[in-house]
Amino acid sequence: MQNLKIATFNVNGIGARLPNLLHWLEKERPDIVCLQELKAQDKAFPAGDLEVAGYGSLHHGQAAWNGVAILARDSEPLLIHKGLPGIEDDTQSRYLEAAVHGVIVGCLYLPNGNPQPGPKFDYKLKWFEHLIAHAETLQASEHPVVLAGDYNVVPTDFDIYNTRSWLKDALLEPESRECFQRLLSQGWIDSVRHLYPKERVYTFWDYFRQHWQKNSGLRIDHLLLNPALAPHLKDAGVDAWVRGEEHASDHAPTWIEISPRQTKSKRKSK
Repeated sequence: MQNLKIATFNVNGIGARLPNLLHWLEKERPDIVCLQELKAQDKAFPAGDLEVAGYGSLHHGQAAWNGVAILARDSEPLLIHKGLPGIEDDTQSRYLEAAVHGVIVGCLYLPNGNPQPGPKFDYKLKWFEHLIAHAETLQASEHPVVLAGDYNVVPTDFDIYNTRSWLKDALLEPESRECFQRLLSQGWIDSVRHLYPKERVYTFWDYFRQHWQKNSGLRIDHLLLNPALAPHLKDAGVDAWVRGEEHASDHAPTWIEISPRQTKSKRKSK
């Protein structure tokens, strides 16, 4: 295994945010990137621009909504699954899986689920169940695996600036959190929280009420590692500067660093 920087980034429209994405790729040079919310059909995906920037890519697009992609620096991702196994009839483009730089990468954009209760929340929970089932098969793999993406789940109250305005939101619903905990109970490591158990870390700041300026954020973008990859976790963080750029997405890239040598202890809170 080589040194790798693996990132997940909800771009909130790759057409509108392509300059932001390219700037971030040039500055931070991640080795593997999972993108969500492309809001573009496959024919509109800017594979050529990304190739010029040094990245091979796979994409699973959808007009106006959803869409996921996997990028690999100086390499080409090898497709494993397009769409989440078990729901092949799903009309929403939310899952892509590939082998990249010796790692199995599952890129996901879990349904938001609002408003709830209702059909959108029912779809979220159904999709989550299929993710849990597929994740169990990946958990049994001897290969290093990362499940990275926008999970649309705030795992605990510690992962949000204040719950007061979000108590009825699907991101905080007990059913959503219970599904996330069931996923972790398979043996996945929540990389950011594993390294920083006592630090407030946010990955999303919505466009309302100056939430970015006030650092009123949520942690909903996660990179989960299976037991084969978890011992190699070296560092993790959020490139929050991206959220402060002009025409920014409401998410910031969240990343981990993997080392060939196994690490033996947790990093203390900053």
